[in-house]
Amino acid sequence: MTNEILEQTKIAIFKGQKIRKTIYKNEWWFSVVDVVKALTESGRPSVYWTAMKARVKSEGGFQLSTICRQLKLLAPDGKMRESDCANTEGIFRIIQSIPSPKAEPFKRWLARVGYERVQEIDDPELATKRSRAIYKAKGYSESWIEKRMRGIAIREDLTEEWQNRGVENEKGYAILTAEISKATFGMTPSQYKKFKSLKRENLRDHMDDMELILSMLGEATTTKFTQVRDSKGFTKLKIDAREGGAVAGRTRKDIEEKSGKRVSTKGNYLSDPQNKKKIAGK
Repeated sequence: MTNEILEQTKIAIFKGQKIRKTIYKNEWWFSVVDVVKALTESGRPSVYWTAMKARVKSEGGFQLSTICRQLKLLAPDGKMRESDCANTEGIFRIIQSIPSPKAEPFKRWLARVGYERVQEIDDPELATKRSRAIYKAKGYSESWIEKRMRGIAIREDLTEEWQNRGVENEKGYAILTAEISKATFGMTPSQYKKFKSLKRENLRDHMDDMELILSMLGEATTTKFTQVRDSKGFTKLKIDAREGGAVAGRTRKDIEEKSGKRVSTKGNYLSDPQNKKKIAGK
């Protein structure tokens, strides 16, 4: 699982309503309060959900909370917060307790959206094709897309090594990633996003070719060091990350010295008004 997937809440749209979803154990899990809001149009979906659980329980039904899991989703305040989520089967059971004329069309929508992830598990190439199509629709060049997709593959190789060698949670991935970024660019990812005036956007989606290449170099070198040294445990992995990033950092400094220009720029894909329109779907 890549750190990018861990960091992001995905959004699905049902009849204009946003339904947050995230991947857990290779399947989609959906925000229950978002589903409740979409079906009931309640102004207080959290209150509706709480009352609904109590009602179903008092009527002798099963406890709806038992089919939910607290997973982190991107909240309206921009922070990742735990929220009740259910997988496709669980949402189907919850829908049965919501009187709504939208229930049947929502079931059909849910079956299709939930199945997309199943398809991607069976044929990972589908996920890659979808990603390429999305980037192309946003106006990215073919050469940039090629580098971005290669970067994703390199990132996945690295995070798989980390997972197999003792990294157990999102915080660990974030710390190691920050070490590579600091050594490569002199900035952590959060500092880099601020430098580029980004908020919730994915940082690498707003890097130019050279920034992407150096990111790949730092992560590929870190993977190489980890494998050659057979590093295990967070402390050793952190050293690998710092030294792998330093290789890319020295390359960056050499480029800057000989070109007379800084590699990291404040420019990002959102800077172009035309691209803003494309991303917004206007």
